[in-house]
Amino acid sequence: MEGDTFSGIDSGTRLDRKVLQVFQKSFVQVQDILDQNRLLINEINQNHESKIPDNLSRNVGLIKELNNNIRRVVDLYADLSASFAKSMDTSSEENLSGAMRSDGKAGHKRNRPV
Repeated sequence: MEGDTFSGIDSGTRLDRKVLQVFQKSFVQVQDILDQNRLLINEINQNHESKIPDNLSRNVGLIKELNNNIRRVVDLYADLSASFAKSMDTSSEENLSGAMRSDGKAGHKRNRPV
């Protein structure tokens, strides 16, 4: 997956293409919202510096929009976190099922302290 956002994940970590696509889509959404926030903040600052009453009252709506965007970013990151945790759980379950020996007994691997 050359050029993908997640191409740097080490080969030992197995995340399927669908999960990566969901992550990439979410990160694009977050970046779009953050770009929009930058524009909102610039407009809020210009309105504040102008000290024109209409511009100052417009800031109330702009600040509400900014707060809603921040909530959306938090929700997107929460969803990403849950998706990542779920994909890691699935990956761990696959690793555990792969640890079963042909005789049905679990093969145990000792981990040495580093």
